[in-house]
Amino acid sequence: MRRVLVFAAVSEAATGLALLIVPSLVGQLLFGAELTGIAMTVASVTGIALIALGIACWPGTPLAGMLTYSAAVTLYLAWVGFAGGFAGILLWPAVALHGVLTVLLARAMFARGKTADAKT
Repeated sequence: MRRVLVFAAVSEAATGLALLIVPSLVGQLLFGAELTGIAMTVASVTGIALIALGIACWPGTPLAGMLTYSAAVTLYLAWVGFAGGFAGILLWPAVALHGVLTVLLARAMFARGKTADAKT
């Protein structure tokens, strides 16, 4: 079972990385159509999510996966907003929400690390 989980984690993370680096090629290979416009932004967020899913599925690291996703999507969405690309009414509330989640998840991870250090 562990091998299957590791294989799934690596596969999802690799797909996510491909969506971040060459989203149009992935779109062409998967759907037979080139990604353009807002689809490129959605593909990047999807790539971030798949990388985080891969980390979360890696045995024993679900908190790290959620922290990775929340931090990365906070930065990416803020970059999209500041770059003047696409900005709907919920963009900045989403950035703020993910920023708060990132802080909370980081605190939980730090507290878990302190607890593990105290046990050794």
